Amino acid sequence: MLHLNYKELLNADLQKYISENEAIDVQSLILKAEKIHGSSTTLIAHQITGRRKAKYKLPTWYRTPQIVYPPSLNLEQSSSEATAEYKKQFLIRHVSNRAKAIDLTAGFGIDTFCFSKIFNRVDYVDRNEELLAIAQHNHQQLGATNISYHPRSAEEMISESTHWDFIYIDPSRRDEQAKKLVRLTDTQPNVVELQTTLLEKTDHILIKTSPLLDIQAALRELKFVKTVTVLSVDNECKELLFFISRNSDSPPTIEAVNIESSSQHQHFEFKWEVETEASVPFSDPLNFIYEPNASILKAGAFKSIALKFSLTKLSKSTHLYTSSHLIENFPGRSFKVIKLQPDASDFATIPQRQINVTTRNYPLSPEEIKKKYKLKDGGEQFLIGCSGIDKKYLVLAELIKQRP
Repeated sequence: MLHLNYKELLNADLQKYISENEAIDVQSLILKAEKIHGSSTTLIAHQITGRRKAKYKLPTWYRTPQIVYPPSLNLEQSSSEATAEYKKQFLIRHVSNRAKAIDLTAGFGIDTFCFSKIFNRVDYVDRNEELLAIAQHNHQQLGATNISYHPRSAEEMISESTHWDFIYIDPSRRDEQAKKLVRLTDTQPNVVELQTTLLEKTDHILIKTSPLLDIQAALRELKFVKTVTVLSVDNECKELLFFISRNSDSPPTIEAVNIESSSQHQHFEFKWEVETEASVPFSDPLNFIYEPNASILKAGAFKSIALKFSLTKLSKSTHLYTSSHLIENFPGRSFKVIKLQPDASDFATIPQRQINVTTRNYPLSPEEIKKKYKLKDGGEQFLIGCSGIDKKYLVLAELIKQRP
């Protein structure tokens, strides 16, 4: 494991070198020299790699001078700035009293920093003292002055007879062998066992979990869940968020949110009870086809999305939808159908035989389709392989660009 003494990384010449050599081949750097400006090239390579990742994941950290990056696993597991900012805005809407908050598994401190913008005081808790020191230094560079730091476990911290207006917890999802865990009861700390104690200390809890977690299984284990948020960035599912409000007694609202690079949010919400009882008509592909975003698919809103936009579904197990006229602002991708069941002559007219191939509930994979019809990736058009009620379809289509 790489140990970081962050103070040795604050040398002005070293910081300039890291900033100016962001594009360098880090493996060649390590082989070329043992030390640069008094620091090991392994340590420098690690900082350059971290800075590259931060450019898109943590743009404010990337732009701020003298930021120190943690070991790769801690950076990988941290929230992105976009998801942390979403959580901040969520709490503004759902938590009215914002005097004191606590982040019980603070890690690199991305969420902690965003919480510090809306709470008077925030407690950062992590028993990894090296990581704590890095986070504290970075928070100072970012201008945060209302965060207190506690090198303790979540269980030790929560045992104090203190009340917080809000508790945030992102339990570790890897075991001692770094194997990924997806069940709530396997995480550290065990939030299922800890939830009663947490509810004695606050009225509001937000639990961040793996996007692989079974939502319905988690709801059976957690009490007083008010809202479940499936959070994606650019259509890649990143987090599940369970917002617990003490004594909430109504079925939770499930929110599917997709944060796009353009700063636009696709937002869809539904109730699971409505989803399970809903009935949706089926039809063959019509003039337009719709593919819900990753958050909607993970949330399981397969019928609710059809009802909301008055769409028909291709089949029970094919999560594609269709309509005769265009539905604006659909939360996902919208396609205009050019031709059903295209033949060899249609493919011959495609420039350089380049096309984007995607499948839903279809016997051939995109690679197998491309091989069969001698197609290549790219171009402007799409070929969608899908199953209807009693027929398999290939659909030649073009993507409809969303209005900003």
